[in-house]
Amino acid sequence: MDTIDLGKNQRILQVRQALSLSQQKFADGIKLSKTYQGAIELEQRPVKDRLIKLISMTYGANEEWLKTGAGDMFDKIEDHKLRQIIDLFKKLDDTGQDYVLEHLEVYIKYHRKKT
Repeated sequence: MDTIDLGKNQRILQVRQALSLSQQKFADGIKLSKTYQGAIELEQRPVKDRLIKLISMTYGANEEWLKTGAGDMFDKIEDHKLRQIIDLFKKLDDTGQDYVLEHLEVYIKYHRKKT
């Protein structure tokens, strides 16, 4: 059985609170049940690297901060267009995200051949 790192669990709670999201909304965003999210926050479940990566990708939390507490809670995204893309992408369901990623990859491959 995994040992539970109390620091990681508490940092996940802090991210959720900083985003002003309910447990349900936060859990929905990372495809967890509210019950499982609650167990993480109550330090009853271990936090695996996969979950940290998912929280980082979904909510912009700094992976290193989630793992160790070092650095800032959130990654700094200076590029307005990148932030806009991320916000729009998060609104898509899994099928929509797959569609966008597939077409973006095709576009990039095509663009590289032209230059």
